[in-house]
Amino acid sequence: MDALLLARMQFAANITFHILFPTISIALGWTLLFFRLRWLYSAPRSPQTAPAPRGGLPFLGRPGKRQDRDAAWLMAYRFWTKVFALTFALGVVSGITMSFQFGTNWPGYMERVGNIAGPLLGYEVLTAFFLEATFLGVMLFGHGRVSERAHLIATFLVAFGTTMSAFWILALNSWMHTPAGHVIRENGEFFVQSWAAVIFNPSFPYRLVHVLLASGLTVAFVLAGVSAWQLLKGKANASTPKVLRTGLTVAAVLIPLQILAGDMHGLNTLQHQPQKVAAMEGIWKTERGAPLLLFAVPDEATRSNHFEIAIPKLAALILKHDPDGEIRGLDEFKGAKGWEHPPVKPLFYGFRIMVGTGMLMLLFSWAGLWLYRRRAWVAEKLPRPLLWGLAGMSFSGWLATVSGWYVTEVGRQPFIVFGLVRVDEVASAVPAPMIAFTLALYVTVYLALIVAYVSVVKYMAEKPVDMHDLVKAEPVGATT
Repeated sequence: MDALLLARMQFAANITFHILFPTISIALGWTLLFFRLRWLYSAPRSPQTAPAPRGGLPFLGRPGKRQDRDAAWLMAYRFWTKVFALTFALGVVSGITMSFQFGTNWPGYMERVGNIAGPLLGYEVLTAFFLEATFLGVMLFGHGRVSERAHLIATFLVAFGTTMSAFWILALNSWMHTPAGHVIRENGEFFVQSWAAVIFNPSFPYRLVHVLLASGLTVAFVLAGVSAWQLLKGKANASTPKVLRTGLTVAAVLIPLQILAGDMHGLNTLQHQPQKVAAMEGIWKTERGAPLLLFAVPDEATRSNHFEIAIPKLAALILKHDPDGEIRGLDEFKGAKGWEHPPVKPLFYGFRIMVGTGMLMLLFSWAGLWLYRRRAWVAEKLPRPLLWGLAGMSFSGWLATVSGWYVTEVGRQPFIVFGLVRVDEVASAVPAPMIAFTLALYVTVYLALIVAYVSVVKYMAEKPVDMHDLVKAEPVGATT
């Protein structure tokens, strides 16, 4: 393998490992805020605890007295804060490692587009470290040492920081797919003409919504899966039923929204990157009324598909909202350097893995929520096959996210900035053996860390709750 292919594989390994953790931390931050609020406002409502002019929220009223609150929500908050801290740590470490490669493997990228990429990456780092890292310390060690209000604000700022980090990264990534708001000088350097156009480029709103919903679904199944595992192993505590119900409810609500957002994102992609959609659907020649291929074996040598299982005209109906709509085929995309469309098999199979995982999420979330409700919200009465299924789906969000991310990023090939800068124009001259050696080291370490992460979460889920940790004196300066 040549140096270019190895460099692409190395970056793919880094981003694959890194994206797993922000996918959890983004939505988990808001989930922790929900747990925190549920604990604060879990006391029975009465005229005396109705909305008050001070110390309360208009839609929740005044926080209940500490001794009246439901400790199960505090258990959930404490446990998942530890999971968040572990996730955040691995996300930061892998993100720093990934950023090194801009200088080692892709120096031409920053030379050409550094005036755009540099500030956006800088904003992300500032957001992550000044909001997430700072206030995460308050979340972990501040309860009982700062007021409840200060602790709640810290939780909100951590959740807000994770979302803003995603905002800046997705702004840059989306710009690489649908570049806008720039000018290119004679030496090939990109300069910003309008930051608003750069940030809010044509694909950014769709990509941001799609990723945020993906994060919510990932966390929902982690919550439900870990809770199901606790029930199966007899390690459930007072928070387990509440966390399970939260996970199933969030998943059941978000999966239809994700299907809608995915459809809108696909239509946007068809407008700006038609060759990507053609590869996803396995369409080689421009045709009207293209079928939806449920399965096929794409063959780039013969530029055709083998063993097709198709639904007539469904692809045209989905993509054009017209059963006889015309979809451009891959044979139309040929440039001076050969075929200017992405490799077909990774997109074709990756897209089907993502959609198939999404359908399983829909099935398990709706069936699980319906059965849970039928059992009067008693978690112990849920069928064991369902619990085993939810436990097995714990990290299904990772599978859907990674396969979707591969479709997105491989679908940009052979360009690094779509239509403007090719990948082979910005690669470094690092020898192939050196890249191969570091790639092997990265993959080895990353596999070990993934196993360690899952093992630690499993260990914490099975560890008995320390009730002494939940019964503390009122925080200094508490307002409730």
